[in-house]
Amino acid sequence: MRLLGDLEIGVMFWAGRDPGETLREVKSLGAKCGQLGVPPELDLASSAKAWREALEHADFPLQTVFCAYEGESYTDIPTVERTVGFVPKASRKAREQRTLDASDFAEKLGIGSIATHIGCLPEDSWGEDYLVVRGMVRRVCDHAAKRRQTFALETGQESAERLLAFLHDVNRENLGINFDPANMILYGTGDPIEALGVLGQHVISVHAKDGDWPRRDVSGALGQEKPLGQGAVGIENFVKKLKRIGYRGQLNVEREASDPVQRLADIRAGVALLEKLKDA
Repeated sequence: MRLLGDLEIGVMFWAGRDPGETLREVKSLGAKCGQLGVPPELDLASSAKAWREALEHADFPLQTVFCAYEGESYTDIPTVERTVGFVPKASRKAREQRTLDASDFAEKLGIGSIATHIGCLPEDSWGEDYLVVRGMVRRVCDHAAKRRQTFALETGQESAERLLAFLHDVNRENLGINFDPANMILYGTGDPIEALGVLGQHVISVHAKDGDWPRRDVSGALGQEKPLGQGAVGIENFVKKLKRIGYRGQLNVEREASDPVQRLADIRAGVALLEKLKDA
């Protein structure tokens, strides 16, 4: 399969029923690579062969397998705190196993990185919940390391400084960051350009996504995602900052929208915008 070049433009997309059809749609948007999201309903063991063959046939390299979990909701910040990632107690065992299964799936596809949202880190770094989540991340890292993979945590639900402290606390060489600049804004956790300076040496992969800050008059509200270039990220400055810190990985456009036609149009426009910016 074709090797990935510096700052190639890709797309974060979710595994559909037909791998070949899904890849044809993604490639039609102008993407040259991507990150594959595996929804909770996807049977990883039985679908690995079909995905591997489809990727090889399409000559479409993937940077990451991104894991999502049953029962997660991103309605607002309190709901995220209650349902997302490794934090909810009742689902920890199942979600840890699902992440290990995603690592095995990625290995079968020849992909060297897995990623996820681990949820909102507990505030007390000596509390039981924090220590349990830290242990889960360590075990996933160790599992991935045996498969020569990195494990990337997505930004947004805590400040850059807090996430950096957590990385140091976990203390695993294959642990890094999937940097999503819009998430910093959507959760109101910090300026993404400044955050990139804090976390830069740990960035493994990047989402190119945009958004506006949460409304101040609505408690617990998330900000609003926007098409790339139309939000508060400042995508031109973001790409320049990536270059300055020496990032040479891929730029994966991510866009979630209720209208599927508009979503595809926004992704296509985002890919075109990044093609201009990366060479500027």
